[in-house]
Amino acid sequence: MVHLRPVILIAQPHLAPLLPILAMQYDVMGLWEEAGRARLAEAEIMVTAGEFRLDPAMLAAMGRLRLIACFTVGYDGVDLDWARANGIAVSHAGDANAEDVADHAIGLILAHRRQIVSGDRALRAGEWLPGGKTITRSIAGARLGIVGMGSIGIAIAARADVLRMTTRWWGPRDKPSLAWPRSESLEALAAESDILVVAARATDDNRGMISAAIIDALGPNGLLVNVARGQLVDEDALIDALRAGRLGGAALDVYAQEPTDPARWADVPNCILTPHTGGATDAAVAQMAQMLLANIRAFVAEEPLPNRVL
Repeated sequence: MVHLRPVILIAQPHLAPLLPILAMQYDVMGLWEEAGRARLAEAEIMVTAGEFRLDPAMLAAMGRLRLIACFTVGYDGVDLDWARANGIAVSHAGDANAEDVADHAIGLILAHRRQIVSGDRALRAGEWLPGGKTITRSIAGARLGIVGMGSIGIAIAARADVLRMTTRWWGPRDKPSLAWPRSESLEALAAESDILVVAARATDDNRGMISAAIIDALGPNGLLVNVARGQLVDEDALIDALRAGRLGGAALDVYAQEPTDPARWADVPNCILTPHTGGATDAAVAQMAQMLLANIRAFVAEEPLPNRVL
């Protein structure tokens, strides 16, 4: 039975701003504090950023745990099989940041294709010479392929329509109600695309789905954009293809390891990198906080979770 003021532990220090908000109604502590770690056996709710894997030994010590509440939209760091086997509910932030992630994807496409970042650097380096003009590639008419047509993929496709791009997509399951055609396979989508955007939810089954073969199908004039999860892309194969010129370019917001080592990218050409900020806007973070509170309130009241995973 859940207590009136259940013990809640927050897993990561960067979620510390949630402490005073949750403390108004609950007994809450951070796992990075000794006092929090001392209460593992009492905690009924764990608040976590869903992309971080939780220590199995720590979870095993949490005999009263009944809810893993992900502050984030993603929950790929949660072992769903373990949670299911142990009767642990899992919640997340729904599609709170889908529109902002879609905006970021379009921004990365524009920045790379119109050479906005390199243009800024050239100007600051005094390389803008009289009579000189860099010719960039138009967005209109570009063939966009989207991997994963959930809320983020659909939001990207809608924006691409406004920008006069042509869109196809691929996912493991057909969605006949969508307005955009589905390619026969992921490799076919890559071959048919000038720009390939990865927007799929990460699972253990699709790790490395953007393989060397997919990258080669996209080709030396293609642009790979990833706003999903770094584990979906074979990052070593991607770097090799960029260095060899077998891939035209990459624009990334997520990486195999985060934070990524800047030295890893120091000599990699034709790529634009952002530090996993696609969904990190003021509006999205506020919405995620509200969804977290709603999920916890519903759980404590023994009502259906608004954004339940399990």
